[in-house]
Amino acid sequence: MLEKLETIKNRWEEIAEQMSDPAAMADMKRFVKLNKDYKELEPVVKAYKEYKNLLGNIQNAKEILANEKDPEFREMAKEELEELQPKLKEMEEEIRLLLIPKDPEDSKNAVMEIRAGTGGDEASIFAGDLFRMYQKYCESRGWKVDVVEMNEGTAGGFKAIVFNVIGEGAYGTLKFESGVHRVQRVPKTETQGRIHTSAASVVVLPEADEFDVELNEKDIRKDTYCSSGPGGQSVNTTYSAIRLTHIPTGIVVTCQDEKSQIKNLAKAMKVLRTRLYEREYNKYLEEMSSKRKTMVSTGDRSAKIRTYNWPQGRVTDHRIGLTLYNLQSIIDGDIQELIDKLQMAENAERLKEEFE
Repeated sequence: MLEKLETIKNRWEEIAEQMSDPAAMADMKRFVKLNKDYKELEPVVKAYKEYKNLLGNIQNAKEILANEKDPEFREMAKEELEELQPKLKEMEEEIRLLLIPKDPEDSKNAVMEIRAGTGGDEASIFAGDLFRMYQKYCESRGWKVDVVEMNEGTAGGFKAIVFNVIGEGAYGTLKFESGVHRVQRVPKTETQGRIHTSAASVVVLPEADEFDVELNEKDIRKDTYCSSGPGGQSVNTTYSAIRLTHIPTGIVVTCQDEKSQIKNLAKAMKVLRTRLYEREYNKYLEEMSSKRKTMVSTGDRSAKIRTYNWPQGRVTDHRIGLTLYNLQSIIDGDIQELIDKLQMAENAERLKEEFE
């Protein structure tokens, strides 16, 4: 482990040198990459220094026990050793987790899409419940939720909604939410009190930045139109809404959330970049999903990942066999325990891969 940590420290110092090179500063794409690598390695280097210091203290205590005749000194060294040995095990476990190769996308903002599935109006209402759940969770983390596109359901909720989540590590936290979410409850539209099962699909993608995807303006057709609200009611009379069509792939993105055409265009471009980036990123996700059950839903979006059962007040995550009986607080945005357990399961699997 020490040899591996020493190599990482040398690499970190090498990156620091490269970042101070005027040639690296002139190449913005390279500088951004170096800065990102530097920040990612920093916690490992800090842990390495603490670990090395701890090993040194343990070695000193052992030498005192081996060579010192004074009983008082020996007793002090023995007490110190008893205190330091458990810390060593804890630190080694922490370092093992730090040494797991990170998904380079984890630190990015996220683009989320929720679509009503089977279940008609009830599926749209449930899609609305999921959106509010994520919105409240993001608020609790201090992240910004920025709606890009929405198609409201006839009885409430959404047939589809696309939104950006802007915050450090948003994608790495929310990526486990991709997949099919099922709801079992008596719909508001049900007159005989029967329990129905409906579904909504969630897709979570890392927001692609300008360095991830190169867009040629000639490949994009831009259309403008008047924003409209529910029932076709005109929201404004200016042509502020934007529709972008990527001609080579046929991908279409619309945005009418902002009153400014410039702001709508910026939002739509972000989503278009992400949709194009998704094509390449999916290959990586498929590879990961074959290895890890926690990520299966991200690679296979038809996978049923979670059930929200109203009569029993329970939420079950099928990937890790976890059932929690606090449905109302979860639907009110308290999903941290679910995310923590999924991250722990993924870390365990990644540790197994790394150290087998």
